[in-house]
Amino acid sequence: MININHILFINLILFLIGLTGIFLLKKNLIVILMSIELMLLAVNLNFISSSYFLDDLSGQLFAIFILTVAAAESAIGLAILVVFYRLRGIISVDFINSIKG
Repeated sequence: MININHILFINLILFLIGLTGIFLLKKNLIVILMSIELMLLAVNLNFISSSYFLDDLSGQLFAIFILTVAAAESAIGLAILVVFYRLRGIISVDFINSIKG
């Protein structure tokens, strides 16, 4: 029987994988965006599982709201990356930080 502790442990593992992806792989912007998405999906799974075990719909509504925000974030982030790659020819975090000015 799966209880809430198992699901929270899986959520914690997914969130930590996303967090390590951000802090260990700082060079690649696409990996950073994927890590942020993984963290948001772990939070969504947490909301949905708590909503299921508490028999309440508010967690599922929060999850839908987070999914819409995450979709908009990834679309805008990837659009910015495509435009930046077309202008500069490189998508490196070090290069972007060097041209801040």
